[in-house]
Amino acid sequence: MKKLISATFLVAIFSMTTAYAAEHHSGHGGGQGGGGGSAGACMKPRLSNFTPGHLAKVAPESEISFKIINIDNPDQISITIKEISVEFDSEFKAPFYLIKAKLPASLRNTAARINIRVNAKYPQCEGEDGWLVLISG
Repeated sequence: MKKLISATFLVAIFSMTTAYAAEHHSGHGGGQGGGGGSAGACMKPRLSNFTPGHLAKVAPESEISFKIINIDNPDQISITIKEISVEFDSEFKAPFYLIKAKLPASLRNTAARINIRVNAKYPQCEGEDGWLVLISG
């Protein structure tokens, strides 16, 4: 009988500890649906279809493009190439935005990283990506 009470007590303590941990740690991690207020409800932006491809050899002022999903507004996007801010056009093609820009005319005979940053109200909803191109002269 003493062993049965001890075992029941241990099971009850373990169950309470597990329930407490699940209730009080669900907001950690920034995942979807995991507590933590409205910031937990966002989805990180996803960038894809970088054109021209990574390490492609391109002419000065070549067009670049990429797709992005999980953003509310293209105004959240900023593009820089070698610390030069680049203007872009966006077109919504459900469920993504198609973003197009041109390489700065001043960049010649160099490698350049195209940096894309997506700003958001909450840091866990922001995103950043990019790729490298080789610009001829």
